[in-house]
Amino acid sequence: MDGVLVVDKPQGPTSHDVVAAVRRLLGERRIGHTGTLDPLATGVLPLAIGRATRVARFLAGSDKEYEGTIRFGLTTDSYDITGNETSRTGAVPSRDEVVRALGALTGKYAQAPPAFSAKKVGGRRAYAMARDEQAVTLAAAPVRVDRAELLAFENGRAHVALTCSAGFYVRSFAHALGEIVGTGACLEALRRTRAGEFTLETAVRLEELTDARRVAERLVPLDALLGTWPAVTLTDRGRERAAHGRELEPGDYAPAGRRDAPWTRMLDAQGALVALATPGTRAGSLHPAVVLI
Repeated sequence: MDGVLVVDKPQGPTSHDVVAAVRRLLGERRIGHTGTLDPLATGVLPLAIGRATRVARFLAGSDKEYEGTIRFGLTTDSYDITGNETSRTGAVPSRDEVVRALGALTGKYAQAPPAFSAKKVGGRRAYAMARDEQAVTLAAAPVRVDRAELLAFENGRAHVALTCSAGFYVRSFAHALGEIVGTGACLEALRRTRAGEFTLETAVRLEELTDARRVAERLVPLDALLGTWPAVTLTDRGRERAAHGRELEPGDYAPAGRRDAPWTRMLDAQGALVALATPGTRAGSLHPAVVLI
């Protein structure tokens, strides 16, 4: 079984718990998620199964969309409502202050991950060090926020919609928002509504996965992945060369011509995904860097 299963993750289990549950159901070890969701979070969790695990890194690097609830006047050590309380003021900003702060957190900037995260420091997970009350210093990473919209504001809480780059921490966003408005804040609820090409419309709840047949019915096939990438169709000779990881000449695929895109999908005559290719060493050639057959 090869493809992507989009799970609507419930609140409570970790992303690894969801992977383990599907592994038990299918008896398949080659399963991995394409972007962690905290236990608090719900929503779109794409699982790469079988040969699709070879393309998981490309899926994980896609933009994400979230809807979240941010509570003002309360801070925690994990930056979300599940953490230990570090301050409580009860102060609430005005709606205009929140809108201005959301604008300040839109665009490209460096974001520091929360101490309670899966990032590694000297070989140890940051959250393990934080739980042992060890000092944790994590380097800020470049992120991008294309949209930060206030959907509702009431009872000291802001319901926001975000479109952001991969690697973005909504918990850190909530904490930063609280610092900007001066009241402190933490993330109270979070739902991922899109991860790259996958949305809630194609997601399945864990309780619906009662047997392997149900999984197969909901699987996004390997050939349908990365559909926004450029593609070429291989000749019989081209397919054989790609299967052995050998560089292809323009006559081995159609349409021919310059191939300057970082990655190109290689399809056989039936439309099956054979490989993912990078530009070759000669003009117009392609190198099958990730072979899938």
